[in-house]
Amino acid sequence: MIHRRHALGLLAAASILPSRSFANVSYQRSEFREDLAKRFFDLGTEGTFVGYKVDDYLIIASDKVRSGDGKLPASTFKIPNALIALETGVVQDPDKDVFKWDGTTRSIEAWNKDHTLRSAIAVSAFPVFQEIARRIGAERMQKYLDVVDYGNRDIGGGIDQFWVTGNLRIDPVQQIDFLDRLRRGVLPVGKRSQELVCDILPVTKVGDAVIHAKTGLTDKEHGSLGWLVGWAEKGSEVTVFAMNMDCKTQAQIDARMSVTQQCLTDIAAL
Repeated sequence: MIHRRHALGLLAAASILPSRSFANVSYQRSEFREDLAKRFFDLGTEGTFVGYKVDDYLIIASDKVRSGDGKLPASTFKIPNALIALETGVVQDPDKDVFKWDGTTRSIEAWNKDHTLRSAIAVSAFPVFQEIARRIGAERMQKYLDVVDYGNRDIGGGIDQFWVTGNLRIDPVQQIDFLDRLRRGVLPVGKRSQELVCDILPVTKVGDAVIHAKTGLTDKEHGSLGWLVGWAEKGSEVTVFAMNMDCKTQAQIDARMSVTQQCLTDIAAL
């Protein structure tokens, strides 16, 4: 029997990521859709979208190249960072444990206050997650990235910035693989930690569908790359997705959710 992760790995290896090819792969259901790539062209930029329709073991991607390129995860790393914080006890309760504001005024007003884990992920409070990473420490951080098999698992470049300016890289298919395991509670960590992370992820309602997702954005020096990763639930149907695109303008930054919703609609996930 082919379980979900095995199916996802085979699909990625067989059709989206030739560099990961396995011998004698016969099971695959994948599609490449040019209309998805056009969504980025219409925004005047380049990007990629990959959706994994869970019940069908079906990967739908906008391209064969960028969908397999590893990039800095930026703030999408707040998902595994929160998971590891809960698993190690750095955070016991996402609604009660408070991270005090350090008094430094930053350009994003929502960061200039005390935060819980839930409120910090809602406003993507970078300083809070830097402090969380420092408390976790390099040894435990490395251990858990290895355990959950997240991206290239390289934390070089500083314990409080390796996901924004350092060596960590992850591609869209790897994002989907991690998120699908998290969503189903089958990562090799505590069930409670996984359930809590899923619960604190920002939610967007679109008609009768619900999107659980996290944004990410690197600075100009590191490519101005915008991410949106997560999963969409419509009735009993679930589609796990990852989108990234070059964001050279504020309009493109603001369009991360809308272009993702367009792509999800294109593949009948919304």
